[in-house]
Amino acid sequence: MNLENLPLRSHIHDGFTVEGYSRAAVQTYWRIPELKLGFDMGASPWSFMGTPTFFITHAHLDHMAALPSFVARRRMMKMEPPTIYLPAQVVEHVDRMLKSWHKLDRGRMLCNLVPVIPGEEYELSREHVVTAYPTKHTVPSVGYIVWERRKKLKAEFLGLSGQEIRDIRLGGTEVSEETRIPLVSYTGDTAPPGLDADPANFQAKILITEMTFFRPEHRKEKIHKFGHMHLDDILARADQFQNELIILGHFSTRYHDNQISKAIDKALPENLRGRVELWL
Repeated sequence: MNLENLPLRSHIHDGFTVEGYSRAAVQTYWRIPELKLGFDMGASPWSFMGTPTFFITHAHLDHMAALPSFVARRRMMKMEPPTIYLPAQVVEHVDRMLKSWHKLDRGRMLCNLVPVIPGEEYELSREHVVTAYPTKHTVPSVGYIVWERRKKLKAEFLGLSGQEIRDIRLGGTEVSEETRIPLVSYTGDTAPPGLDADPANFQAKILITEMTFFRPEHRKEKIHKFGHMHLDDILARADQFQNELIILGHFSTRYHDNQISKAIDKALPENLRGRVELWL
């Protein structure tokens, strides 16, 4: 039950549940319960309160307006303060905003604000790590990739017995190495350079990205200038997408859902059909 009557869609893929909603200039919010994390906070359904970690791509209101209420709710429910990752350039301003809300609300705004720098990585657990990459928008912005970390035996020790491997390890030699699998990529709002910024965006099991415009008469140079993507940008990269699931959202409010569905269904090439989910 959604106590606030906020729109909330859900899609399950290979054991991961993607929940949320995204519409340009309205509100964008996502979470993946199995990973105990979410992306952006333009609104915050009551059910999202139990998710302790959020990654904010940029500070536009439709992506971050619900942060104070989310933080306050967790305190009210006696939950641990959440951890909020966001572009390093905006951390000081967000901290001031929360302190202002503290004075207005008379309740402490307890949270851990983590500055994010493209190219850095942030450890979630022994199994998962998040990396950040630069995106292109009208304000400081970043995208995120969630990786699964696995340990495997180094190639030079394959074929050895368990006792031999144990002896080598006890002798001080590392016998295993880490491998990483990109699970989820989330671009937030971005022009095409953000999607192209990291090859793993095209390799992640699940890609969540934006496609704000699709009509041919909408000029792509203007769309890109304001940090967004057009259907043609997706089509131009059709052969690069190795993702199992591609979620397209953040559509302009100029469009009705049926217009979006018909136009994209007509334009998608065969190699993308069946892998694209329109978030309407």
